[in-house]
Amino acid sequence: MVAIRPKVARLKASAVLLGPAFVAAIAYVDPGNVATNTAAGARYGYLLVWVLVVANVMAGLVQYLSAKLGLVTGMSLPEAVRDRMPKPVRLAYWGQAEVVAMATDLAEVLGGAIALGLLFDLPLLVGGLITGVVSTVLLLVQDRGGQRPFERVVTTLLVVIAVGFAAGLFVDPPSAGATVGGLLPRFDGAESVLLAAGMLGATVMPHAVYLHSALARDRHGKPAEGEPRRRLLAATKVDVVIAMVLAGAVNLAMLLLAASSLQGSPDVDSLEGVHAAVGAQLGGGIALLFAIGLLASGFASTAVGCYAGAVVMDGLLRFRIPLLTRRLITLVPALVVLSVGVDPTQALVLSQVVLSFGIPFALVPLVWLTASRSVMGTATNRVGTTVAAGVVSVAVIALNLVLVYLTFA
Repeated sequence: MVAIRPKVARLKASAVLLGPAFVAAIAYVDPGNVATNTAAGARYGYLLVWVLVVANVMAGLVQYLSAKLGLVTGMSLPEAVRDRMPKPVRLAYWGQAEVVAMATDLAEVLGGAIALGLLFDLPLLVGGLITGVVSTVLLLVQDRGGQRPFERVVTTLLVVIAVGFAAGLFVDPPSAGATVGGLLPRFDGAESVLLAAGMLGATVMPHAVYLHSALARDRHGKPAEGEPRRRLLAATKVDVVIAMVLAGAVNLAMLLLAASSLQGSPDVDSLEGVHAAVGAQLGGGIALLFAIGLLASGFASTAVGCYAGAVVMDGLLRFRIPLLTRRLITLVPALVVLSVGVDPTQALVLSQVVLSFGIPFALVPLVWLTASRSVMGTATNRVGTTVAAGVVSVAVIALNLVLVYLTFA
């Protein structure tokens, strides 16, 4: 009994350090991921299971490097970039980041609006307004209550998302053998390549890369070199692994749900179509949970996206506006798109294309900075880590270019 107590105390102390990665992980279960994962499962069954596994490993490495940069330097990624750029380049860099932030907000608000339409038959514009209001309340939690309460709220929403998308698997369990068979990398025609590119390309979201460095810094500060920093870096690895395993499991649940229950169903190219197919195949209760999961995804991801936009502006320009003011500014473009009657599925696709252009601006500086001894000191990446991160960056950037080309072609 006496020997157990120190272990329990150490576990509690480690658990207190967890949290920032769970906020960043929301970017990996946003409405765009729901659309691509369910489409992949409904069209190709278990074929692309391996894509999600590879994507999750890639995303975990990138998120750890972002958090590591924040802990070691005491700066967010945008701040570290700012100090190495002349003003004109910095302004241009900020401009592209703002465009990407607005595209991100469009996808997240749209997901919440669609979910509210499914649940309460609300028009998209009304659903978008409600999503904006709820995300504003979530931001108030962060702005006035601090980071820890915000982490708890977002983590709770992440659990709701997981339950919403995984519930159907208990009604119609997927084939274990087919799931394992899906781990073998392969394709089935050009359309499966396009879907795989969308799934892989959407794993590394620019705003999550920028944000995680600030989340780690704000939670833990800049620990002194030596044992304090080693302990926090170790805890950060655990934080990232747990958060990404949970996000990866949610994404896998989406694909397996579609593979086991929706394969061959008509009209599964839209979120509304997927919801209708879930209801037809698994019943109204599972369809309700699916819609609730989508709603939680929209609410959480749009709040996290806006928070990330504020981190980028403050870091690059040393200019801060009230978080609520920023929420209103970034919400307007999404509401305009909803008000003019743009097809929701087309809007989601276009938002992912815009996001693709922002990925190199986040990944390349991250790999370069964490590999620089002048920036990281003794915490510089090992050669193997830098090579792996470089390969991941090249792969993600190439896949996004392929996705953009195939989308327009």
